[in-house]
Amino acid sequence: MEVFWYIPTHGDGRYLATDKGSRRATPSYMRQVAEAVDGLGFGGALLPTGRSCEDAWVIASSLAAVTRRMKFLVAVRPGLVSPTVSARMAVSLDKISGGRCLINVVTGGDPTELAGEGLHLDHDARYEVTDEFLTVWKPLLEGRKVDFEGRHLKIAGGQLLIDRESRPNVPLYFGGSSDAAIEVAAKHVDLYLTWGEPPAQAAEKIARVRRRAAELGRTLRFGMRLHIIVRETNAAAWAAANDLIRYVSDDAIAIAQQTFSRMDSVGQSRMAQLHGSRREDLEISPNLWAGIGLVRGGAGTALVGDPKTLSRRFEEYADIGIDTFVLSGYPGLEEAYYVAELLFPKLPLRRQATQTEAIAAG
Repeated sequence: MEVFWYIPTHGDGRYLATDKGSRRATPSYMRQVAEAVDGLGFGGALLPTGRSCEDAWVIASSLAAVTRRMKFLVAVRPGLVSPTVSARMAVSLDKISGGRCLINVVTGGDPTELAGEGLHLDHDARYEVTDEFLTVWKPLLEGRKVDFEGRHLKIAGGQLLIDRESRPNVPLYFGGSSDAAIEVAAKHVDLYLTWGEPPAQAAEKIARVRRRAAELGRTLRFGMRLHIIVRETNAAAWAAANDLIRYVSDDAIAIAQQTFSRMDSVGQSRMAQLHGSRREDLEISPNLWAGIGLVRGGAGTALVGDPKTLSRRFEEYADIGIDTFVLSGYPGLEEAYYVAELLFPKLPLRRQATQTEAIAAG
């Protein structure tokens, strides 16, 4: 099992939907979180993308210089950057970090935000772009010359200057719940990420992806992106969960849900169905809490409980094929310590030496 954390490049805080206890995404704070991730035993951290975030590539590059072990799961948006340019960026980050670059392919589910970035395509067309993008991306990283003409992309003589003796290995992570997304995942990616759904729902989705990948002669790994609140007792954990949303008003919920309703993301719709915009019955599955999704887009659920209880929940997800968890908490720095100190001793964690460490070891 591998556990990743999250770099809050859009800011952080102790509570949702309020400025009380908020923290800006300063270089100093992001460095503190990264150094905690690096030293506490997390496999790496996700760096998000979006107009409210600092640029993931720039932040990852700056943090690579002050860390030794952690991997950087950097978000890439097909359609906003060419596959050749982003592949070159990935190779560069992988080189300067000593083999610590991972890519999170984000097709995007908010048409309004994407229009502001200059991308005016409907849901399925964006996944067509992602398919073409990855069709070009993969042979580029293998050092091959690429000529490609699709509906959206045309590449003539695309190529990266790669040292064949140290060819980079940059795995592709990807999430999406629609049929179009599952087709892209089955065809191209190394690890399929789902948001934190109850085990039965997650198992059904994973089975679909695994079945389609098998039809294409491929196998994938699976991961889950969700939040976490772990304390020494269940009571303390649930108190912390309720405290997190103490300033969330009905008006804040209504405004957030109206914003989410304009999105064409199937995954976002599935998140909304878990809580139904209601404060009641937010524990939608044992220890799985949907309170964060009342006002936060994307991953909207959290595992809440004591270490022994949550280790069983992780085992349930592992039983359906999930081996990687991308976690986060509010605030990110303190919650990273709670996870490492309380939960890590209960989990079968995997740790691999980085390329830099392997070279140093001879």
